[in-house]
Amino acid sequence: MALKGKAGIIGRSIVLLILILAMVAGGIVWFDYLNLIDAKTVLAPLYRFIGREGRSQAGLPPEESLSLDAERLAVRLEALELRTMEMDRQEQDMRTRQAELEQMAQELEERQKALDERENSFNAMVEQAEIKEKNVEQYARYLNGMPPERAVGIITAMDDQAAIDVLRMTEEIARQEGATSIVSYWLSLLPPERAAELQRKMTARPPNLN
Repeated sequence: MALKGKAGIIGRSIVLLILILAMVAGGIVWFDYLNLIDAKTVLAPLYRFIGREGRSQAGLPPEESLSLDAERLAVRLEALELRTMEMDRQEQDMRTRQAELEQMAQELEERQKALDERENSFNAMVEQAEIKEKNVEQYARYLNGMPPERAVGIITAMDDQAAIDVLRMTEEIARQEGATSIVSYWLSLLPPERAAELQRKMTARPPNLN
């Protein structure tokens, strides 16, 4: 029984092997017939055995023969060209970005320059105002130290804004020193119309507004 079983297994294995070889051979024949592979040299005996001629591929002239190396080179050249194009695009983007950054830097520099000019102008105005205030204070003290009639004659010759500045500074000095202001007396010595005009402008404008 054991021998018969082994003989049966060997027989089935041989049959399966024959089937596999037949399928492989049939596949090779079919692929050769479809011109996907060139198996006529290897399978020539088989073709002659079955009474058929293998389908041979049309021969190509030497100058038109396909070269795998040439195809690989062409693929690499194409990839290199694409890479070069990509690098050129990236370089162009970088140049554009650099130009934008340079423009932004220039705008910031111009804004900073404008701010510096405004600050310098403001500082100059403050300095001029401080100098003017010191001059007005000095002039007010000078007038306050002379006879009222003479001081009023000088105030009368001033323009309205200069006279108002002196009158206000005189009042500020008196307030700081705790003394009585002489401004009211000066106004009483001025021509009535001029005194009224100066009082109106002093009331209409806040102090230190020039």
